Amino acid sequence: MTQAACSDVLFIEPYYGGSHKQLVDLLVREFGGTLFTLPPSKWHWRTRVSALHFADTIPEPPKLCKTLFASSVLNLCELVALRPDLGKLNKVLYFHENQLIYPVRKQLECDFQYGYNQILSCLLADVILFNSHFNMASFLDSIPSFLKLIPDHRPIGVVERIRDKCSVLYFPLEPNLHHNIQIREQTKKAFNDMGINTTDSPQLDTTDVPQAGTTTPQLCSSRSTLLSQQLTCLPATPCLHILWPHRWEHDKGPDEFCAVLRKLLDARLDFVVSILGSHTNDIPASIQEVIPLLGSRLLHKGSVSQQDYWRILTEADVVVSTAKHEFFGVAMLEASYCGCYPLCPNRLVYPEIYPEECLYNTEQQLFKRLRAFCLRPTLTRANLQIPFDRFQWGTLKLQYKHSLHL
Repeated sequence: MTQAACSDVLFIEPYYGGSHKQLVDLLVREFGGTLFTLPPSKWHWRTRVSALHFADTIPEPPKLCKTLFASSVLNLCELVALRPDLGKLNKVLYFHENQLIYPVRKQLECDFQYGYNQILSCLLADVILFNSHFNMASFLDSIPSFLKLIPDHRPIGVVERIRDKCSVLYFPLEPNLHHNIQIREQTKKAFNDMGINTTDSPQLDTTDVPQAGTTTPQLCSSRSTLLSQQLTCLPATPCLHILWPHRWEHDKGPDEFCAVLRKLLDARLDFVVSILGSHTNDIPASIQEVIPLLGSRLLHKGSVSQQDYWRILTEADVVVSTAKHEFFGVAMLEASYCGCYPLCPNRLVYPEIYPEECLYNTEQQLFKRLRAFCLRPTLTRANLQIPFDRFQWGTLKLQYKHSLHL
């Protein structure tokens, strides 16, 4: 349990890790409140049984407590049934992800319960928040077909009972990201001082791009020398630095990313790569197989410290997503904010956040974009129009405060 000076809000997070942890830590730090959590493992079991744990461990809320804020991992119905006193609070449910469109590899009957629990929690909640329009729309639009899986006596009017309580409240970029935007601006200025244009968006046409192993190393070397002299926080990397910062699980598309890496290797292009992210002992075969092929090209892998994480985000040139399941993409946005050029699938939440030049439709298109960047790394310094302001805490703080009834 974590408790701040103010006890107006009871925060509950059954999966206290990643973006779930980032959000509640920020809210407790900014607004105060009492936080109850469980470790970020075995999420299937967290969503099944965490309500009983919290019902047994959360004390009676003080009279001044107004609001219960929980992520959609929690079965809110079970908690309130076990603890009717908590049901009297303003119940705010936050969706980092929804289970109605989760890409399971093999559909099992037990999978139905995860999405069904989220629907029931929405029926009970007073306020329902989603981290993106894609998340909200995909959840509401999927409810009718999802409920058709019930063999008979299907409920009716469920979407109508939920919709009016729903709104989008973006996940906030942390206030301490400000120093990274300063680094990004310093990098941009350094390239402009070299006479390298950073305002034009890169084009797919690579007919005038030098071939690998010819003039590119000289260009990269100039960049490395400049950065090592003027931006000592960045390493003297002589080639493109590709970043893939995602969980090592099938829904993040590691097989697709590793296939593209193999194509880059076959093309004998100059690049290095950081494959970040948490993972279990069950590492995807595609990652296990590509790691020895990369050799010294692999700069970083797996989980790293927070300090190293931000350093790598600042050092990398391009950040890649191959996700099949994404409702916001915190790491992608953080990396983009730190100066990486984002390359994302033209699906899921990405068209809501990134301009068209950052989106690709096929694996082959991703390969071609990365090949162009390998041959001319300065293309990654384009001045992209990404609306970071709408994701910054300063923009979102009052909306969160209002949602928490403070």
